[in-house]
Order: sequence, then C-alpha cells, then structure tokens
Amino acid sequence: MPTSGAVGVDLGGTRVRLVASGPAGWSRRVQSRAPSLADLPGFLRRLWPRWGLSPRRVAGLVIAARGVWTPAERRREARRLRGLARRVKVIPDVEAAFLGALGDHPGVLILAGTGSIVLGRNRRGRWARAGGLGPLLGDEGSAFWIGREWLRRSVGSSEGLGRARKLARSPHAVARIAALAPGVLRKARAGHRGAREIVAAAQRHLATLARRVVRGLRLREPVPVFWAGSLMANPAFRAGVWRTLRRQGVRTRVMVPARSPVSAAHAWARQLAGGNPP
Repeated sequence: MPTSGAVGVDLGGTRVRLVASGPAGWSRRVQSRAPSLADLPGFLRRLWPRWGLSPRRVAGLVIAARGVWTPAERRREARRLRGLARRVKVIPDVEAAFLGALGDHPGVLILAGTGSIVLGRNRRGRWARAGGLGPLLGDEGSAFWIGREWLRRSVGSSEGLGRARKLARSPHAVARIAALAPGVLRKARAGHRGAREIVAAAQRHLATLARRVVRGLRLREPVPVFWAGSLMANPAFRAGVWRTLRRQGVRTRVMVPARSPVSAAHAWARQLAGGNPP
C-alpha cells in the first residue's frame, strides 16, 4: 500500500489501461473495457480502494485520453479529476503515444485503433495532425470505419440490415462496431473480395493522412514512422499501410515504439509525483 503512488492511464475508445507504482516495488496493472471520459472519475474512485489507494496516497496521476486537445479541455478534465490525486495532468492519448515512441525527435505517428489520427513533429518542434475527428466526422481507416463499411455492405439482406440496425442502436455502438474489424481482416486474409476492398481502402486512408502530415511539416525523408493502436498492431494490416505510403511517394523508416502510451503516461506520473512537471 504505497504512500506516494504514481498512476498512468491510457483511455482509448474501447480499452482503458492503467499502470501504478509506489515505493518498495509496489505496482499494479489493469486493462478493461473503457469508461467514457465523463465516467472516468467514478471508475478510478472504485478502483482506488481495491488497490489500497486513496487520493492523498496518489501523488501523481496522468491521464492520456482521446478527444482532449485544447488547453481549456485539458484544464477542465484535470479539474474533474483533481480530487483523485495530489497532482493531476491530462494529455491527448496520441501525444502520449508519440512522445513515448519518439521523445524529442522528429517523425510521424500513425495511430489506428477504435479511431484514427496521424500526428507529426519536425526538427523545429512544430506539430501537425490529420484525422482524429471522431466517428461522426472522421476516423477514416480506423477499426470503427472498417466495421461500419462492413455493415454497410451487409444491409442488402434482411438479416444484415437487422444486425446493422441493432448495433447502431446499442449502448457502446462505436466500440461494438469497431469490434467487427478483426473479423473483416481475417476474411480479407482468406481472400474475401469485399473484405479485401475495405481493408485496402482503410490502408489508403491512413497513408493519405500520413502523407498530408509529412508534406505539411516538410519532413526530411526517409521519415521515421511509428505506429500505435490495436488495428496497427496487426502486422499484415500495418505492412499494407507502409506499402501504400511508399506508393504515394513517401519514403519511410519504420520503427518500433520505444514504449506504450500507458507506460509513457506512467513515467510522467512518476515525474509529477516527484514535483517535476512532465
């Protein structure tokens, strides 16, 4: 039971991951279905007693969350979480993924899980992003996008239409539709024509977003490119994105992320716990 614990949280669209640590080697990890950002404070309040924690025992809490961008949004969410730890910081999940992978170096991160976004930074420290507008306005090439395209193609039959309508009206509809993507990838690998077309289109979308960021930042080629997210974790899908990006005229140097977003959030939580802003 730590007296000065540090907790890092990676809050995605489908899964939430937490890493906690304290003195004398105390540590905890958990992964579960993601609560909404609005429900996160309640989720953590229920978790703290199970881990033997209390707000005064959590010295640093860093939340990497999707859908949080502006300084005002970060401050608002940090205020809602303030009663859960002595020091709280909220950052975008893609920023945690980028800095965990690249640190201070220039390059591009392609994140595709439930949603999708591409984030880049050049040598002068200038940032650029493409995508990341959420399921209603964007998320092209994401797991949700793949699942939605699969459903669209299935509505020609009464059975397919019924399933699509049921999923669209269900609680957690975005996560449930995104959960169809692994099955579509398997069908594509098995040669299903419709599934292959959807997967290829998703790879083109992600490559196009990445090319937009590379050109906007005028990054020197070959561009260091990293990846994150459950969809990009699929080796075959990821390889297709790299091939498509090369066909679009961008030379890349594909690199494995140094650490996961939740590990990066936890490292910053430890700095925060020690009184050093990440």
